[in-house]
Amino acid sequence: MGRGRQRGRSQRKHFKESRENVWKRPKSDAPDNAAVADKPTWEPFLTDNPNFEEYYKEQGIVKAEEWDLFMEFLRKPLPAAFRVNSNSQFCDEIISILENDFVKSLQAEAIEGGELEAIKPLPWYPKNLAWHSNFSRKEIRKNKILERFHEFLKLENEVGNMTRQEAVSMVPPLFLDVHPDHFVLDMCAAPGSKTFQLLEIIHGASEPGTLPNGMVVANDVDFQRSNLLIHQTKRMCTANLIVTNHEGQQFPGCRLKGPSDNLHINQLSFDRVLCDVPCSGDGTLRKAPDIWRKWNSGMGNGLHSLQVILAMRGLSLLKVGGKMIYSTCSMNPVEDEAVVAEILRRCGDAVELLDVSDKLPELIRRPGLKTWKVRDKGGWFTSYKDVPQNRRGGVIVSMFPSGKNLKDSTETTQENENGGVQDEYKETENSVVDAIPDEPVVEVSDLPLERCMRIVPHDQNTGAFFIAVLHKVSPLPEFQEKPNPRKHSSKKNADSTEKAPAEEAVVSANTEPVESPVEKVKEEDANSEKDDSLVEPEKKNTEGETTITEEKEANPSSQVAGKRKVPMQGRWKGFDPVVFLKEETLIDSIKEFYGIKDESFPLNGHLVTRNTDTSSVKRIYYVSKSVKEVLQLNFAVGQQLKIASVGLKMFERQSAKEGSSKPCSFRISAEGLPVILPYITKQVLYTPMADFKHLLEHKSIRFPDFVNPQLSQKATDLVLGCCVVILSDGEEPVKADASTIAISCWRGNNSLAVMITPADCQELLERLAERTPKTEGGSVDGNNGDSVAMETA
Repeated sequence: MGRGRQRGRSQRKHFKESRENVWKRPKSDAPDNAAVADKPTWEPFLTDNPNFEEYYKEQGIVKAEEWDLFMEFLRKPLPAAFRVNSNSQFCDEIISILENDFVKSLQAEAIEGGELEAIKPLPWYPKNLAWHSNFSRKEIRKNKILERFHEFLKLENEVGNMTRQEAVSMVPPLFLDVHPDHFVLDMCAAPGSKTFQLLEIIHGASEPGTLPNGMVVANDVDFQRSNLLIHQTKRMCTANLIVTNHEGQQFPGCRLKGPSDNLHINQLSFDRVLCDVPCSGDGTLRKAPDIWRKWNSGMGNGLHSLQVILAMRGLSLLKVGGKMIYSTCSMNPVEDEAVVAEILRRCGDAVELLDVSDKLPELIRRPGLKTWKVRDKGGWFTSYKDVPQNRRGGVIVSMFPSGKNLKDSTETTQENENGGVQDEYKETENSVVDAIPDEPVVEVSDLPLERCMRIVPHDQNTGAFFIAVLHKVSPLPEFQEKPNPRKHSSKKNADSTEKAPAEEAVVSANTEPVESPVEKVKEEDANSEKDDSLVEPEKKNTEGETTITEEKEANPSSQVAGKRKVPMQGRWKGFDPVVFLKEETLIDSIKEFYGIKDESFPLNGHLVTRNTDTSSVKRIYYVSKSVKEVLQLNFAVGQQLKIASVGLKMFERQSAKEGSSKPCSFRISAEGLPVILPYITKQVLYTPMADFKHLLEHKSIRFPDFVNPQLSQKATDLVLGCCVVILSDGEEPVKADASTIAISCWRGNNSLAVMITPADCQELLERLAERTPKTEGGSVDGNNGDSVAMETA
């Protein structure tokens, strides 16, 4: 016991020391010689930037008496936060583990590190689904004391029961008021945590056992980051998602020129839009301390116009009566209140800024600013009239609180004409207004910008965030609905879970598709911290599927004399086409093999592939009614949507070593099983707990080796090919519902093999262990437990 206590004290001492050294980077000149390995090879990130401090002190984003506390929190590593998937089969059990296990088991380490609590629910997030940890991500990953907690987070994140997400990043979807029948657009979606959250809300509010009538379109400008987005949302197992790859400001409306009797919708518009734009990202300093050395005020100035254009495009795609969130992870008013003020001026009475101060009362937030300044090249400007002529290319009128071009009455008409109002649209509010010469102008916005929300780090130990909720009450002015003529391109930090600075690039201003590859993201700084949940975009997923194919040469487009070429349907460069599966023989064979009745779960018209040749189809995806309607519209308008992923992978072609012919060559995918399970009447095997755990532990069981001898004959009676094994306590078949635990398996000649990932096997075993009495024997020796041993090729 004495040694154990001593070892525990030693571990806690090491843990406490590590807490003080979590922000370190290798020295660039660190020696490689092993003989000097005992010397320090790390130096701390500098959490200091005089320009940053001067800028935000001048802007007055916090009171003077709070400044030191504000900076103290900014210099601390960001505590890790995570969210339990409300639609997970094991949601209640996971919350129980957090409350009854980790809250207590980690408490000693929290106190040793100077914290009152190790983990706790975020008080403002509904139903205790979101949790705050007083350990940083790096601490959780590197310290042995937290190893069990780290492994728990990794596993639950991998199988989709949990999402590791910054606390303030969880806020915007909660203010969107999403309903299960809503069409939702996430304009700048990667890496996908908020998209996952939106899908949770849509599915959670729908009737159990049914697919919601709504859907989410998740868009990102870069096709490599689209892979990351797809990987995140794939864990949701949803048929109500389309992932697209467009510049947000060019997102197509898919508007038909005339009515169609065959389509339910004639343009793509949305009930809700999340416009979480690329930004300078200084609200993420606690998570990405390298921003300290990179930060300058010009980062926000350079993004302002792009942010306005993205927000305006989002509002143009929003239905009348709909809501849009504009948000950033920046504290800069030029990227925040200035953008909101500008879009309100452009939209006039068509859009209102909502007061949501009565929502989420336990979330500490501060009102938006009414006045601010603009800094450029070391100089401060309180009004556009103060900006020198040679700086009006970088500082534009919409950056200021009034949004008006205040001019001295003594200035000449020529100066008025060449004043350089760098705005995309001419508006009466931006017209020249006379000001008294030499009188300093301190502009105060006359718009209700206090309705915006600012979240600052020291209020609830988080990152910083800005949120505005906009309501579209009538159609936008006609000139606002047109495509914007300015040319911008947005990019994001590929390693960060939030947005990062964008850079301008010349792109086509036409909203029709063009056959040009999307600009690639620059290689990020090697010191940027990656989230455990992220994967390299180029890698395949756990079932060997490559989400986005290698680039293929597109077939020549049809050419109309005197007009530009229009790409053929499904011919986006780098993307396989989306094709409705219409091969009746194939669909009927699947329905017959699994006993699926079309009236209970229609497959016809809801199955799509990414291959035009039916004979070589490898994967079949299921789409909801809403996604089906959007795809039909997309075909009708010439495939304007560049689709990276669509629907839920339901079936996958499987070849067997046995070489004998099978009634059906398509197995049910692990992602698709929860949706189709209640409608399967054939190829089902009900097993008690002992055999179900035996199968998960060994990954494969020969028929004579079942614990229950009756199962041997039942398994033998199954047809060769895919089957579904359901955990059942009784002998009689039960009606599958949301609580039913089932896995896809393969019935070979002499054995049954699981067809799920090792992580899924491990997670299921852990959940079942909590339900199984301790007296029920030990685990069975599994020699092939590290791999899925299937009798398949």
